[in-house]
Amino acid sequence: MDRNDMQLSRRGILAAALVAGAAGVAAPALAAKMKPAGAKPAEAKGASFLLRGVTLETGYRREGSEVVGTETAKASVLVQGGKIAAILPADAPAPMGVAVRDGQGMLLLPSFRDMHIHLDKTFYGGPWVPPRKRTEGIRGQIKLEQTLLPQLLPTLEERAGKLVDLLQSNGTTFARSQCNVDPVVGTKHVELLKHALDSRADGFGHEIVAFPQHGFVSADLIPTMRAAMAAGATHVGGIDPTALDGGMEKSVDAMMQVALDMDKGVDIHLHEPGASGIAAIRRIADTVEREPELRGKVTLSHAFSMMSLPAPEMEELAARLAALDMSVASTLPFGTRMMPIPILLDKGVKVYTGTDSVEDHWSVFGSGNVLEKAKLACQLYGWSDEYTISQSLKIATGGPTPLDAAGKQVWPKAGDAADMVLVPAACSAEAVARQSPRKAVFHAGNLVSGALDAA
Repeated sequence: MDRNDMQLSRRGILAAALVAGAAGVAAPALAAKMKPAGAKPAEAKGASFLLRGVTLETGYRREGSEVVGTETAKASVLVQGGKIAAILPADAPAPMGVAVRDGQGMLLLPSFRDMHIHLDKTFYGGPWVPPRKRTEGIRGQIKLEQTLLPQLLPTLEERAGKLVDLLQSNGTTFARSQCNVDPVVGTKHVELLKHALDSRADGFGHEIVAFPQHGFVSADLIPTMRAAMAAGATHVGGIDPTALDGGMEKSVDAMMQVALDMDKGVDIHLHEPGASGIAAIRRIADTVEREPELRGKVTLSHAFSMMSLPAPEMEELAARLAALDMSVASTLPFGTRMMPIPILLDKGVKVYTGTDSVEDHWSVFGSGNVLEKAKLACQLYGWSDEYTISQSLKIATGGPTPLDAAGKQVWPKAGDAADMVLVPAACSAEAVARQSPRKAVFHAGNLVSGALDAA
């Protein structure tokens, strides 16, 4: 057993004992004292090369008004300094001194973005940890965290790294990670996760949400949340203001004030259904309307209360969110009611997705594969033809698609980041429907997963 296996085994045994309710073992001291995290994220060092012989989507094939196929063409893509410099003919010679990689005729797509995941809380990469029945609902899980998280703190960076490896293998090169800030771990999760992700900046982009899992106002976390912002978190988080934090107005207002004071974004966990959830959304929107510097910086995660609104009210709310440039991050839950994603998209709201929990004490079913979420959206909303399946790719990429709604080629173009994935597929629709394997994944032009031959 090598050193990594030993560490993983120790972590798995410890986590299993904790989840099973066995007596906890005091957390060992960190091997090295962490340097304070700076607010500025690390930047990727971009690569330069010619990616020869890839397939690009160029338009839709139509019969009358119906899209019946996707047009493609072979091309070569020149990457310089981590950005796409030019789209060239398939047989174009490489500039002097530029390495050439063989795209093997595969389809080139924008790489994917996981916009709601908990990289700091995972058992992924270690032995199976048996999930337990929940007691006391969300409050019972929070009580478990008070024991579990300090015990797992020494291996946070290792576990997060394993999960990033999984994301990259699935074509994801950017994640917005929710990261616990609470009375037990303070800002340690933010500091350790930022250190881990900054060290991988050449291959993975990130944002960090300081997430007050145990409550914001009710846990007296305002000073700690401010410290988390100073330690490098990019977004102020929040959680169910009425159902968990004990007061909608106080909770929402505190969250928004910290964001305003520290010039940060907002991303709130809003699980609570019905009227209280809608009231929180409207209060957040009121603040964005009064404070225009927050426009484009506020995300509602989950927002399950939207499922309870009649279509006319949902359309009105979606139009307001779009006008305020507020976004929604949904894990696309399925059940007797569904999130109104088509209405949000139709009104122009930016809709993101994420894989949320990946093998942790909240859920063991997360896959770390956001392309699956695009396929799930197709199944949930009846997007079953070439056009709608193709456009569903935006669920996985966080927005970019090779063809816009009118069928005009809009990606890749000169100036775009060289965040790309090669798949053996004829078009986006096939990649989504068949979940085509990701053969090569690039971030800032750096090959971070898969392999390609030199040409």
